[in-house]
Amino acid sequence: MSELPELSPILDRLREHVLQHSVKTGDFVLKSGARSSWFLDTKQTACRADGIVAIADAVEEVFGDVLDTIDAIGGLTLGADPMAYGVAAVLATRGHTLRSFSVRKEAKQGGVTGRIAGALERGDRVLVTEDTTTRGTSLIEAVDEIEAYGAVPVFMSVIVDRGGTCAAMAADRGVDYRPLLGAPDLGFDFGT
Repeated sequence: MSELPELSPILDRLREHVLQHSVKTGDFVLKSGARSSWFLDTKQTACRADGIVAIADAVEEVFGDVLDTIDAIGGLTLGADPMAYGVAAVLATRGHTLRSFSVRKEAKQGGVTGRIAGALERGDRVLVTEDTTTRGTSLIEAVDEIEAYGAVPVFMSVIVDRGGTCAAMAADRGVDYRPLLGAPDLGFDFGT
């Protein structure tokens, strides 16, 4: 673990929560099959009341210049759900009205919305979310489904970007990517 970079007080509070509740060190085999000396379970932050408030504060800071241009927040279930629903609820108490939604792993049989569940509307400008990303594939899958539904993915964000490769994928799709934290903010190298 390296020295932590300086962050704003709001992002530092989120970082401290993530370090306390979501980061484990040891010897882990990741979903990709790679070995790592650290494991990240950001649901441990997103599913705690003080954690989701810290996330909402960070979203408000990182997206403050564009927050009022965003209509909806969501992404691929289950990784996006706590962040999308929690941030929408907290920000509603501050005058920011965001509808929230999930992208199902597969289309629901019956109904009319396919893989979209929740309050997404066609034409919405969307902040696509995920709790953690390493490669960015879940975010891009959500972007594809949101576009197919008729909404417009404009921004993407995660609580922690572990891999450092998502920014290029987002740029290729014309989506503004703003992670709240990156692995170096937690004292780790990208991709390790």
